[in-house]
Amino acid sequence: MSSHVAIEVRGLNKTFGSRKPVRAVRDLSFSVAPGKVTGFLGPNGSGKTTTLRTVLGLVRPTSGDALIQGQHYSQLAHPQRVVGAALEASGVHPGRTAQAHLQVLCAAGGIPYDRVPAVLEEVGLTEAASRKVGGFSLGMRQRLALAGALLGDPAILVLDEPANGLDPEGIAWLRHTLRNLAAEGKAVLISSHVLSEVQLTVDDVVIISKGALVTQCPLAELSAGPRQVLVRSADDPSLARAINEESGNAASPAPGGGLLVTGADSAAIGRIALTRQIPLIELREHSADLESVFLELTHAEVSA
Repeated sequence: MSSHVAIEVRGLNKTFGSRKPVRAVRDLSFSVAPGKVTGFLGPNGSGKTTTLRTVLGLVRPTSGDALIQGQHYSQLAHPQRVVGAALEASGVHPGRTAQAHLQVLCAAGGIPYDRVPAVLEEVGLTEAASRKVGGFSLGMRQRLALAGALLGDPAILVLDEPANGLDPEGIAWLRHTLRNLAAEGKAVLISSHVLSEVQLTVDDVVIISKGALVTQCPLAELSAGPRQVLVRSADDPSLARAINEESGNAASPAPGGGLLVTGADSAAIGRIALTRQIPLIELREHSADLESVFLELTHAEVSA
């Protein structure tokens, strides 16, 4: 394995059940690089959690490999010092304090107890160290889960829905924290449904659907595409015909109203509207956001 790969999934398959088998992961391959935040995206039921659990040795694959620095998780001599994970924020005894919970994790992983106050400060829970976890909000539990993942100062972090339950301030804090960890050279793999936040956080994306890889690429490459202009006018049908006749560019209805014109710039569209005396309401360059690209790639349906 290349030294530039922190996690490598190769030809991974996982089928559950025998009488009515369910194929959760299908010949999945992707890699995660150090020094980057990688977003692991897919619709519900696409196999994300199964894949993450396989990487962490919690699920045995039907075939294929999921490797951490070239080894299976079970082969790591000191796993908490290599990879830190937070797959759910509920796996904590409610009667323990935050400090006691982290001390248990230290004892299990051979980590010095003096890491506990350091990670509590890093996730903003110093003042809650002596509080029982049963009284924590979901956002506080998420911070505690991240603290547990950071205890061994690992080179790799695997986080499943880390923004779940966080308020806007907490989400901004998480984004800043993950970017800083990547800047330190750590590999960060996050699964998330908060696509608007993912777009502000990640460097690379891995998108899967129905257990299979759809694409892996830098976020900037995913968002790149042909130039488009969003235009709204007093008479969109007439403007669409004019654009087609005068420029040869196709104008299609835009979600929420107006027209999306591919292959033209806003100045050209403005000149056409002026020539045909069609008043414009809005005219701007349009770039596809991650959510629209994600929905297009995975053919997911937006629920009403």
